[in-house]
Amino acid sequence: MTVDLTATDLQAFTQEWLGWYRGQEERLAAPHGFLAITGLHWLDERPQRFPDAPGAWWTDAEGVAVTLDDDEELVVGGTPVRGEYRFGVLPERGGVDAVWGDAVIEVARRGGHDIVRPRHPDAPLRTAFAGTPAYAPDPRWVVRGRYTAFETPRPTTVGAAVEGLEHVYDAPGRVDFELDGHPLALTVFPGRGPGGLLALFTDATSGVTTYAANRALSLAPPAADGTVVLDFNRAANLPCAYTDLATCPLPPAENRLPVAIEAGQKIPRERGGI
Repeated sequence: MTVDLTATDLQAFTQEWLGWYRGQEERLAAPHGFLAITGLHWLDERPQRFPDAPGAWWTDAEGVAVTLDDDEELVVGGTPVRGEYRFGVLPERGGVDAVWGDAVIEVARRGGHDIVRPRHPDAPLRTAFAGTPAYAPDPRWVVRGRYTAFETPRPTTVGAAVEGLEHVYDAPGRVDFELDGHPLALTVFPGRGPGGLLALFTDATSGVTTYAANRALSLAPPAADGTVVLDFNRAANLPCAYTDLATCPLPPAENRLPVAIEAGQKIPRERGGI
């Protein structure tokens, strides 16, 4: 069911959307946001040096480690470190940021692999960023759905923007809704904050006006009766829409919607969007 707004509410609706849009852009283009990434380095047991990070990096059964030269220093958790430093075993989708001058060295685990992903404020992708095209906000794309929790969370394996990489999420349930007379459903993953949900999806605009691989829609915790609001005006690009140095998950197969959702963020200019 579409959410109706009065004319009085429409201006507030637009202003709230603009606030959301600007927040997305600010996080993306922050000095150490995803546009600042200069490399995606995969670690193994062989110490490796990279042109955009200090030290020699490797990983083993005890987790990620680095050996810094005498003139090199990282700051981890506010503490300067030199010589050999061990980050330890990182949790999946977890990570640590180590400061190196005006750069941040992200040390993380993605798809079962340990990575180093430096972020430099002067990265060309960041300094040339001109903003993300988006559809004008329209209340038509705000619909009510119903969340149904699975009896137990379902381990769901999805692909990634990096070929050969997989992510596994425990899907807590699904959201059923209707759009333009079409009954639709999305498998959802845990989102931000307690009870929040995240839907990764594609639709008939994907690869045409919106990024081909995925978009993401954050949902507030469902009401006590399972009601949830899907505001597709806030369908957001993931970092892989802008850079090949991201490991973003792809939607599960059932989240490929057969309708055109002309709302939310479009193909970034960096990928040829207008």
